[in-house]
Amino acid sequence: MKTVLVVSYSQSGQLSDVAAAIACPLAANGVNVHHEVLRPDPPFPFPWPFLAFLDVFPESVRLDPRPNAPLAVSPDAAFDLVILAWPVWYLSPAQPITAFLQSSEGKRLLAGRPVVSVTACRNMWLSAFDTINTLVAEAGGRIVDHAALTDEAPALATFITTPRWMFTGRRDSFFGLPPAGVSTHQTSGAARFGAALAESLARNEERRGQAMLTELRAVKIAPHLILSERAGRRAFQVWSGFVRFFGRPGQWRRIPALLIFVLYLIVMILTVVPLSLALQRLAAPLLARRIAPLVRHYEQPSGSGSARMAIHES
Repeated sequence: MKTVLVVSYSQSGQLSDVAAAIACPLAANGVNVHHEVLRPDPPFPFPWPFLAFLDVFPESVRLDPRPNAPLAVSPDAAFDLVILAWPVWYLSPAQPITAFLQSSEGKRLLAGRPVVSVTACRNMWLSAFDTINTLVAEAGGRIVDHAALTDEAPALATFITTPRWMFTGRRDSFFGLPPAGVSTHQTSGAARFGAALAESLARNEERRGQAMLTELRAVKIAPHLILSERAGRRAFQVWSGFVRFFGRPGQWRRIPALLIFVLYLIVMILTVVPLSLALQRLAAPLLARRIAPLVRHYEQPSGSGSARMAIHES
């Protein structure tokens, strides 16, 4: 019997639903699935209080996370495959995921293992995936597949619906705007990844180190966001250092710096981001040669093809 470890963290429940959709076909096909839900100590709140949401920014970007509670699984347990389901915080992996990957227990569980990366987020996951790749490699694992589910609503709508969800816990449609987050159709459709993995495990394909989720539309790259996200990542590195200069998480003297940072974010979203996207669209022919290899890079290892969708869609 093949054994699979699913490691996940989800505040809102969205990523938990995605992980469950992937795990269900595995269990139905005789795979022994252990689901390890990470528990930060102390836990992060949801919905987020506004200042608490801002206060996790510097440490998330700087990969200096709050520790997790002890794992339920033995760090010496052997698994054929690890599925890592992670959310994005400030263009970085969420702190509980970073803490797991940096921990001695996490490194023992991932050492020598093939890893399937799964994320569900608003739209920007590229920089965080680069970080996940690095952390998994440092832990001794190897990412063989990656699937990213994103909010399909218009970007301007998500600037309203996502914060409303984060700060109130409500993700329903309102004032004509779509529900926040990844759609229920996308969530249930993630079962195709579990079905494909079950078939691959039955054929021992996980041992080859090759992608098992190809042609299942595992990722969909938005080329116009690549340069914007890279610029945002560089800015976040600077701002995270600025805020940390004023103290550690929870210290009152960080509050003015955090408020200056959020003011910067609002100005950027309302002015620089729309202007940047407009300029990129106008200069698309000139930027195509630069962006094309980046698109190919971020489509790896599982790709954006869909030839096998009809076989594995539920």
